[in-house]
Parts: sequence; C-alpha cells; structure tokens
Amino acid sequence: MAVTEFQERVYALLLQIPEGRVSSYAAMAAALKSSPRAVGGALRRNPFAPEVPCHRCIAADGFVGGFMGDWEKAPSGQNQTSKLALLSKEGVKFDEKGYLIDGKRWFAEFNEDRS
Repeated sequence: MAVTEFQERVYALLLQIPEGRVSSYAAMAAALKSSPRAVGGALRRNPFAPEVPCHRCIAADGFVGGFMGDWEKAPSGQNQTSKLALLSKEGVKFDEKGYLIDGKRWFAEFNEDRS
C-alpha cells in the first residue's frame, strides 16, 4: 500500500514512542508542524499496525481516543476496546471513563530528524 510523505513522517514519529508510553495527536502535530486532525488521518490509514504502534497515540486530555478510524465507542466500541487491551499489555492503564491514570506515561520527546 502506498503512503504519502506526510504519513511516512507520522509513522516514523510513532516508532519513537517507547512501549508502555503514550503521546498525543497534538504533541505529534507540534513535532511535525501540522495539525492533530492531519495526524489522526494518517493514523487512521496506518497499514503497518501494530508494528507501527498507532495505539500509543491518545487525546491531549488523556482520553484514550479513537482507534482504527473509530472515535470512542462508534459504532460498536470494539476498536476502542482493542486499543485499551493493547495499551494494557504494555502497562498503560486507563480509568473507567477512558482517561490515562499515570501521567508519567506521557512521551513528547520527538526528534523529527530521526523520522
């Protein structure tokens, strides 16, 4: 599957997020000098998941956010459940409302030169 240059840059940043850590669409957008929506669009089309870990990107307020093109529980909630399971396996926990529990899990030290 062909990907755009922007998608390549987004996926390269995702690879910088260590296992057990999360970042936000906004932090990635700032590193790319882009917008959170553009980052979300690239993540929605990620053909390399889970090796390129788009599940490690959450909303800036700590909400688990969307996964595989679905935001929150639309339409079935299965995608968000899958994202929570992947993050839980990495030690990242969320409360019953879907918010990150441990703020020390945030990652924002992106180096776009490595992308």
